Amino acid sequence: MPRINFQQQLVALKDKLLAMAALSQQALSLSIDAYLGSDSGLCDHIKEIEEAINAAERDVDEMAYDLLAKEQPMAIDLRFILSVIKINGDLERIGDQATNISQRVQILENGPSLALPVDISEMGERVGVMIRTAIQALLEADAKLADTVLAMDDEIDDMNRTVQTELIELMQRRPEVSSQALNAIIVSRNLERSADHATNIAEDVIFWVRGSDVRHKFSLAHAE
Repeated sequence: MPRINFQQQLVALKDKLLAMAALSQQALSLSIDAYLGSDSGLCDHIKEIEEAINAAERDVDEMAYDLLAKEQPMAIDLRFILSVIKINGDLERIGDQATNISQRVQILENGPSLALPVDISEMGERVGVMIRTAIQALLEADAKLADTVLAMDDEIDDMNRTVQTELIELMQRRPEVSSQALNAIIVSRNLERSADHATNIAEDVIFWVRGSDVRHKFSLAHAE
């Protein structure tokens, strides 16, 4: 009976984390919509979601630490709880990136609109796919699916570099658009960081399922 109860608590912990993941994804999606549509009205909603994310983060951490202290789990159960704690932090930071993007919307609220040579919409969609795939891998305990997220990160890094290069050149040619261009660079950076958090989540799923730490292997592969 105690073991059954422990497994039920693990399921409850996972469900709580998945609910938090839905909030993080919603916040990021809304922040991109707000930025692309110059819709400052969405910013208050994003702030409310961020508060819910922060509360959920505290709840998940409390549940996870309580299980570690009381149950002293071993092997895959221990890896799962440790992964949950780390994923929990990455989901909270995705919420932070969404809030940062919404702040760009408020800064530009009274400024002139400008068509920039950057497809923020496409970049945001690809980051969204990364996050959804990482969460799906968590839901299904699918390390192979998590592997695909790691490969996607290179595309976002390339897009972010392109954004910075093109917009810095634009600011040099047209100093009058520097404010809009700088904000676009910051938004791109927020999306790139969100992609990094999705990659972290995928790596933690792989650690949970396979028991292997791929973080340093991945870094070495990029360095070679």
